[in-house]
Amino acid sequence: MTREERFEAEALPHLKALYGTAYRMTRNAHDAEDLVQETYLRAFRAFDRYQPGTNIRAWLFTILHRARTDSFRRQSRSPQTVELTGEGPAAPPAQDALAAGGEEIVRAMEGLPEVFRSAVVLRDLEDFTYDEIARILEVPVGTVMSRIHRGRALLRVALGRRPA
Repeated sequence: MTREERFEAEALPHLKALYGTAYRMTRNAHDAEDLVQETYLRAFRAFDRYQPGTNIRAWLFTILHRARTDSFRRQSRSPQTVELTGEGPAAPPAQDALAAGGEEIVRAMEGLPEVFRSAVVLRDLEDFTYDEIARILEVPVGTVMSRIHRGRALLRVALGRRPA
């Protein structure tokens, strides 16, 4: 099997998940397409360094995150952080409420600052572990946990829900 065939077989099945995450990160279809294209270009160029049998999905999401970070640097901006005060304990929103308020949740997710949105998307929508998210975002596991906690707290506030 050639390098191109291996890349197609292993990497391309993750295109939809990468695009979904890129769209949530950029909030723009065109920018998301560009980001995914850049991700696949970088992945193809570096495919010789990919270890077969390891988690290619996490490898691709790491490249996606790095491409997004590089994009921020090129645009001379950085993600904004928000200081939260008086937040309650972390608790994921009830699944029934999530199913009923899809559009409301999308708007709330789009309103999250980038650092929190990335962590919440990777955990709650892409189902990565804390360790995998830490490797993807290149931050300590404690930072991942904090970002997810704060992101969820901001979502609850945006959705007008009290902590469970």
